[in-house]
Amino acid sequence: MNTVNKPLIVIENLCKSYEDAEVLKNISFTIREGDLASIIGPSGCGKSTFLRCINCLELMDSGSVTVAGVTVSRTKGETPSDSLMQKVHALRTEVGMVFQSYNLFPNKNLLQNTILAPMVVKHMDREEAEELGLRMLEKVGLKGLALKYPSTLSGGQSQRAAIARALAMNPRVMLYDEPTSALDPELVGEVLQVMKDLDSEGMTQIIVTHEMKFAKDASDYIIFMDKGEIVEYEDGDILFAHPKNDRTRAFLRHFVNAGVTC
Repeated sequence: MNTVNKPLIVIENLCKSYEDAEVLKNISFTIREGDLASIIGPSGCGKSTFLRCINCLELMDSGSVTVAGVTVSRTKGETPSDSLMQKVHALRTEVGMVFQSYNLFPNKNLLQNTILAPMVVKHMDREEAEELGLRMLEKVGLKGLALKYPSTLSGGQSQRAAIARALAMNPRVMLYDEPTSALDPELVGEVLQVMKDLDSEGMTQIIVTHEMKFAKDASDYIIFMDKGEIVEYEDGDILFAHPKNDRTRAFLRHFVNAGVTC
């Protein structure tokens, strides 16, 4: 567990609702730079919405999100102003996000997919962008497939390409929303290995996952969510060995009973 580096992500009293349904209930937590945190919990408990609120893809109803010194805060009922949306844009530039579906452009090869955002958003010239893109593809083990198109790739290769594309924007934080859930079991390991490699390089990462063994072995922290709340937030080994809350114990017992090694 990282106890030296300064906090990079600070969430305070975050709330989010859809119409009358309260999805996130007064959530607060801190992630230090270089940490890998896994978010686990039953389906529908608010994990993905929480991740999207960190990146401001979903704007919170109230509370605040700070990433790399950029703070987006909102009071209940506040209409989003131009100033608020400028802060949202600034925060998003610090964050890369990878989804369940790869969202690669099918008419572009891997290198073109990787360099598009740096060229359009950061106005990088093509030669510089291509050098960057090849470095990012190499980082995820796909440099040799740079000219291949998404339709020719396996699911694991496609997800690694999506990670390379996000890394090309030089984020301070990487967020992953169940990045292995759509993959065949034999392809899961190659994607999880990329996250482990990034962790060894000091990248701050938050991962929504059902891969319990990965969460236990790789995470500095594990966040267990249920019914829109953070129920436990603990070192991985401690949470799995000695869960404090009945809801956490029941959730982990489900995986043990299903034969999943935790």
